[in-house]
Parts: sequence; C-alpha cells; structure tokens
Amino acid sequence: MIKAVIFDMFETLVSLFNGRTYFSENIAEELGVTTDEFRAAWHANETDRTIGLKTMEEGITVTLQAIGKYSPETVQQIAGKRLAALGDTFSMIPSESIRLLNSLHERGVKTGLVSNCFSDEAELIKASPLYPLFDAVKLSYEQGIKKPDPQIYYRIMAELDVEPEECLYVGDGGSNELAVAKEIGMKPVQALWFRPLMFEPHIPSPVYDEYPHAEVQADVLNYLES
Repeated sequence: MIKAVIFDMFETLVSLFNGRTYFSENIAEELGVTTDEFRAAWHANETDRTIGLKTMEEGITVTLQAIGKYSPETVQQIAGKRLAALGDTFSMIPSESIRLLNSLHERGVKTGLVSNCFSDEAELIKASPLYPLFDAVKLSYEQGIKKPDPQIYYRIMAELDVEPEECLYVGDGGSNELAVAKEIGMKPVQALWFRPLMFEPHIPSPVYDEYPHAEVQADVLNYLES
C-alpha cells in the first residue's frame, strides 16, 4: 500500500521553461563568450552550488573569474536575471500540481519533496504556495547531499515514517532519480506533462520505457493502488 508520494520539484511540479528562461547560452551571449566556455566554468562549481558549499552569487563569481569576466556588477546582473526567471516559474505553478497534492492529502497519503537546488531556488521553493503542502522536504542545498545519493531518499522516508515499498517517487527523470528510487525499493513514476515546453540541450532526461508514465498530474493518483 502506498502511504507517501515523494516528488521532485523542477519539471515535475513547476517548470523552468514556463515564462522567461535564462540558461547558459543566454548568459554566455551577454558576456561575449562561447556557450561552451561559459558552461565549462559554470558546471565546474555546480556540485558546490547544489550541496550548499557556495551561494548562487559565489558560484557566479568564481565562474566569471575563471573566464576573465568578473565584476561585482555583472554578478548582480546575472543573479537578478536568474531570480526574475525563477519568479516566472513560481508565479506559474500549474493548478493541477496544487490539486494533486491536495488530493493526496484527502486520501490520507503523505507528501514529500526531494529537490536538487541552488540557494536562489531553495529560497523560492520555501516561499512558494507548494511548500506548506508537503509533510517533509529535503533540499540538496540544505542537506549537503544531492540526488542520486540514496541518503537523501532515506532521510525523507525517515521523516515521513515510511518504508521504500510504501513510497511512490514522481519525477521527470533528471539526476538519475528514478533509477535510484527503484533500486532502494520505491515505485518510480516518470512525470511527462512538462515535456512539450522543454528544448535542447536542457531536457533533463529521455523518456524511459522501463518506468510507468504520468502524462498529466492526475495520472499519479492511478498508481496509488497498483
């Protein structure tokens, strides 16, 4: 019996492709460098940003220093544009996402969130209308570990007081999250409803035939008893 549904955040409950997007190629163009040059420096400190060793501003700083484009003003410009795009993401939360979380609670099913996120994303997650709808939340920036580390799954299950076989894990598939959920005994479901918004090279994962799919948010409810 499923007692808890644990969700990913980005491209599962909200989408970075909703509203304004501000990705590596946009920043590279503004800086006058190639996208490859910017991405190499940006990804070099991605883990530190994801597990709380660097704030977003610190990550931007070391990235710009690595490519010879640093100035305090440029750091603030990039950080501000990221926040603006994230503001679109969290102001455009689908009503279906909120309805799904409420429907689970009405059925007596606990809800959890496990998200890989940076400092700016963590702040907006905690300020969003979705945040109070979770019974437990584990954000990589605060936990010091990130998916696909199984420990972040075990931490949220401990807080929810459930076993892996009592959990549905719902995510778009990025960060190898579905494979790890299955390996530790959860039932993974791949969320596909945001895929029409996505574009390369930012699509987090392929569509996996080996996992059940949810084409719309309400489809998740169909897997509670199966």
